[in-house]
Amino acid sequence: MRKRTIFFTGILFATACIWLNNSSLLSSRPGGIPTVLAHRGLAQDFDRTDLGPDTCTASRMLPSRHAYLENTIASMEAAFALGADALELDIHPTTDGKFAVFHDWTLDCRTEGKGETRSHSMAELKRLDIGYGYTADGGKTFPFRGKGIGMMPSLDEVLAHFPTRRFNINVKSNDPGEGEALAAWLGTLAPAQRDYLSVYGGDRPVAAVKKALPDMHTLSHASLTQCIIRYAALGWSGYVPDACNKGTLLIPVNIAEWMWGWPNRFLDRMRSVDTRVYLLGPYSGGDFSQGLDDPQIIRQLPDGYSGGISTDALDLVMPVIRDRFGTGAPPRS
Repeated sequence: MRKRTIFFTGILFATACIWLNNSSLLSSRPGGIPTVLAHRGLAQDFDRTDLGPDTCTASRMLPSRHAYLENTIASMEAAFALGADALELDIHPTTDGKFAVFHDWTLDCRTEGKGETRSHSMAELKRLDIGYGYTADGGKTFPFRGKGIGMMPSLDEVLAHFPTRRFNINVKSNDPGEGEALAAWLGTLAPAQRDYLSVYGGDRPVAAVKKALPDMHTLSHASLTQCIIRYAALGWSGYVPDACNKGTLLIPVNIAEWMWGWPNRFLDRMRSVDTRVYLLGPYSGGDFSQGLDDPQIIRQLPDGYSGGISTDALDLVMPVIRDRFGTGAPPRS
């Protein structure tokens, strides 16, 4: 009986220690407001029913709430003006050694052009109308046709226009050569400017960027999986796996809630290895691409939550964030 009592006392003590080690009560992290990552800046929303990887989203646009087109400098300016702290943008290499900022693998959906985006020069892409294919009524009207001519920017244009803004650069391929080319270009930037940037996308190009530029914040499916699985196994002790170091984490909100020390101890640990955390919408199978767009979920975030969120509906969620968290405390990454 005495041995059994000692055994169960030991179990209870160990459980209490683990709980205390992962309690936000031990965090010195001040309350604040979320850091907001705007996916593609201010973008036109679209019907996501039965969405596939090759679905032309411009052809299923929902009624417009604003006049901006994704991945344009005007859209980015508007997103920062609304309160975004960081923006996601998509890139493709061009035949003349630039990187075009454009979402789609091909031009056929959004523009009057044809073929793969990367098979064109930046000069050719500049002549296209990126608003050409948007329609909310099955092709009866095209409200942005003629309004997007010359609006596809290059990556160097964006960073010259916003030298001290934070961007997540999405590499759209799994070609390691593209990662090497991007790393070579990023290597021409000052380390202080690179610190504003994060690169994510296919495992192979992201690994190439990380190999060439170990100081870059990066994210790939492989690095996210390794970080989360290893942290789930050992994070109770406070251990942060090497796979989490100097990274960017995009985590569905219903998975983040199960991370050891959520929210503040988890955020403290990721900050200690210079890793940025952004919440996505709930994971229910498939990929992790849906932003945190539901106002009700934002209202349910922990009081003083000062990690990040990624959203596809910045214009809808910013008023909710201000109402829920106020504007007095500075956002923290």
